[in-house]
Amino acid sequence: MSRVGNSPISFSEGTSISVSDGVVTVKGKLGELSQSIDSSISVSVNENEIVLSRNSDDKQVRSFHGLYRSLIANMVEGVEKGYEKKLELVGVGYRAANQGQKLDISAGYSHNIVFEIPSEVKVETVSEKGQPPVVILKSIDKQLIGAVAAKIRSFRKPEPYKGKGIKYVGEYIRRKAGKTAAS
Repeated sequence: MSRVGNSPISFSEGTSISVSDGVVTVKGKLGELSQSIDSSISVSVNENEIVLSRNSDDKQVRSFHGLYRSLIANMVEGVEKGYEKKLELVGVGYRAANQGQKLDISAGYSHNIVFEIPSEVKVETVSEKGQPPVVILKSIDKQLIGAVAAKIRSFRKPEPYKGKGIKYVGEYIRRKAGKTAAS
């Protein structure tokens, strides 16, 4: 029995959901998202609730039940509230700047990294004196914003000795002790 798949998804007044030919489309005040659904899962939309049901108890169908329920719930939350990820550049001389959808990162390499952000994601950089630079990503698509943030973080992952690198704001970096002098 799927605990995730059986729970209904509630949505607000300004959001509209349509289901046609195995594609669920969610429209809200921030935008529109769509997701194709496997034929073994049926979606029914009531007044302000979405309920997903499955037609068999095969292992694959049971896993699809919870998966598609989570994907649709993420779409509803995205078009109603949106998602935001913040990345922090920790290190001496680490900088970030953006011109439109191009993110220019200086992270200790001999060259700057210029990264093209997809048009669905809004990017903003904040640099305050005495604070590490912060890259703020905003989008309605949870999967896309997570992938973009992970790609930016992969340019210079935080290292455990000094904690330098690109990390999520609030991320805990497990620190290691360095070498000790021989006595």
